[in-house]
Amino acid sequence: MLLGVKAVIAKSFERIHRSNLVGMGIIPLCFKAGEDADTLGLTGHERYNIDLPNNINEIRPGQDVTVTTDNGKSFTCTARFDTEV
Repeated sequence: MLLGVKAVIAKSFERIHRSNLVGMGIIPLCFKAGEDADTLGLTGHERYNIDLPNNINEIRPGQDVTVTTDNGKSFTCTARFDTEV
């Protein structure tokens, strides 16, 4: 079921769920406060481009990243790597 999934965007994650996602190579992203799929008009059928640094050493816990959909919507999420990469 996760074939091709590179990231999950949610309102929040329990620590164990974040750890499991990271262990599977999936990036846990959280919506900013007051935002969610409904307020941003997302359906779940979009394709997303996540603007992460090219160099893994530049990724920091709690870093904000820009997410852009295939229909042009753009919003900011927080990368929930909660320990140093």
